[in-house]
Formats: sequence, structure tokens, C-alpha cells
Amino acid sequence: MSAARRTVASALVAATVTLGVSTGQASADPAVDTVVNGILSVTPLCQGMIDELIIVCTELEQLTPRFPVMLDLNPIGTHLVVLGAGLTEDGRIRPVLEQRLEAALAAAHRYPASPIVVTGGVPRNGVTEAQAMKDWLVARGIHPDRVTEETASTSTVENARFTNDVLLRRGATGAVLVTNRDHLERAMVNFRQAVDARIPVAGIVAA
Repeated sequence: MSAARRTVASALVAATVTLGVSTGQASADPAVDTVVNGILSVTPLCQGMIDELIIVCTELEQLTPRFPVMLDLNPIGTHLVVLGAGLTEDGRIRPVLEQRLEAALAAAHRYPASPIVVTGGVPRNGVTEAQAMKDWLVARGIHPDRVTEETASTSTVENARFTNDVLLRRGATGAVLVTNRDHLERAMVNFRQAVDARIPVAGIVAA
């Protein structure tokens, strides 16, 4: 680890310990982890323009299915971003993507003012991931006007880049990513890099 990374990591460790949390280990109170994640997401490190610092900061967060505090602070400006996953050959949703959608649906019901972006291209049987995701959400009661499709991306990096364009056009004040645990940290890094420190990015783990 470089000297810069050590310095940043040490500072963040000190900050999280001050809040009663040991970095890299979940606290006894899950609510504390949520607060710490919220603080980290708006620091000049996670919400910055230096890739190395974004990576270090993101690694210090506790990935959790709990809803990030930015949804409570500004539900209207904070957008739920559901990341796509490959469809079946006949265009149906796979179980891993359904997990993400179920987590997003729970958040959408809890925060009915929050807009939703579904991101993913790679069509199967003429249906993109984003189209399939929107159809799934609408079939479960989400108003279609609430859901914006990003249908061009073919990777997580492109999810981030193309969704950033959507968030910019919509004047979003924050983004909450919804994806599986083994994907979330990498996705948060990609999105934090894509937004160029304009807005904070947080995440929800899909069970």
C-alpha cells in the first residue's frame, strides 16, 4: 500500500472508531454501520475524483441490506439504481436478477418518492435487461413513469457511465445501487468514479 493509501486508511479508521465501529468488522448495532456508511459516502474520499482514494474508502464500508441514510434525508433527489444481470436466452429474468429486483421493490415501497433507474442492455429474444426489469417492477405495482431505462450498457463500467448521464439529466442528488453482495463493492467504485464527485453513491445488498 502506498503512503497516501496508508494515510487515508488510517484517518478513516480513526473516524470510524470514534463512531464506535471497528473498520472491517460489523458493529453490534447494524444502525451504526448504516450511519458510518452514510458519513463515508459523502467524504471527499468516497465522493472524490482520485481513484485510489475511492477504492480505499469504499473498501471500508460495511455492505448491508439496510437502506442508506440518504434515502431518509432526500428521498426525492436520491435515485434507486438497479443493476442488470444476464437474462435467459428467451428473455426471462434469472434468480440473481430477481433478488436485486425484490430488494429494489422493498426500497421503492419504503421510499415512494424516489425515482428508479434500471440499467442493462445485452438483449435476449429482443428484450434488454432494463426492459425486463421495468416490466417486472411495473407488474408488481410500480408506476411505469417512475422507472427510467438505461438499455445500452454491456458491463458494470458502462452501467455506471451511461447511468451517470441519466442521473445528470434528471438532476439527481444521490444514487443508491441495488445489486448482490459480490458485485456491490466493485459497482460502487465504478459509479463513484463515473459521477466525478458530483453526487454521493451508496448501496443496498440484495439478499
